[in-house]
Amino acid sequence: MAGGKEEFGFSEDQIVRYSRQIVLPEVGGKGQRKLLDSNALVVGAGALGSPAILYLAGAGVGKIGIVDDDEVDLSNLQRQVIHGSDDVGKPKVDSAKETINRINPELEVKTYEKRLEPENVFEIIRGWDMVIDGSDNFPTKFLVNDSCTLEGTPFSHGGILRFMGMCTTVLPGEGPCYRCFAPEAPPEGAVPSCQEAGVLGSIPGIIGSIQASEAIKYLLGLNGLLTGRMLYLDASEMKFDEFEFKRNPDCPSCGDDPEITDLSKVDYGHVCEVSF
Repeated sequence: MAGGKEEFGFSEDQIVRYSRQIVLPEVGGKGQRKLLDSNALVVGAGALGSPAILYLAGAGVGKIGIVDDDEVDLSNLQRQVIHGSDDVGKPKVDSAKETINRINPELEVKTYEKRLEPENVFEIIRGWDMVIDGSDNFPTKFLVNDSCTLEGTPFSHGGILRFMGMCTTVLPGEGPCYRCFAPEAPPEGAVPSCQEAGVLGSIPGIIGSIQASEAIKYLLGLNGLLTGRMLYLDASEMKFDEFEFKRNPDCPSCGDDPEITDLSKVDYGHVCEVSF
């Protein structure tokens, strides 16, 4: 790491803090400087967002945004590992920010204590290098997809239920979007909520960590992203499966003649919610 401090402007503490990353040939001092100069927005500070935020902070992503309008509940703590018992009743964005500050106080944290809506989504997501969708409902997942597609902003999609998880990465203009895989949400009641069906607390830890890895790889400019690939985890048998899917030229969001050009004309409220 000789010359790293001078060449990339690292402090002595930063060289020590990120030493296990800097030593990786795929990262090095140049890559670590990229991360420190990058930013990522996490939608949802719950089950998926918790590990994603923790690992973005640990990796040294210089600016982290968090969107969530909920408060910490005791029932969250089984899987939402960024929060603790003392945080119950506190806004999740505040609890998450405090945890980031304890892990890595040099990072900038921007919080949005609000629900992502068509009226505010562009104001919130605009300007971020990467978005991680850790939301807990289908309306927000489709909203993230449509808005990021329109803005050309890469994002990672994740979902969990029971012993299962799934994840893909969308690079607008370079591969399929989430609607190419799932054009619309399942009918109301077709998919039970985690409150109804349950979820093993470690499952979002695995999927959220994969989402963070995808974001970090993208920010570093590395190949091998889950673009056009849906990664499935079945932890009941501890198996991973991968399904390839292609861009749909008739996709309403990213197709050749997309229907979704004005989010105010899309009904995001009718699709069913799945609480994580």
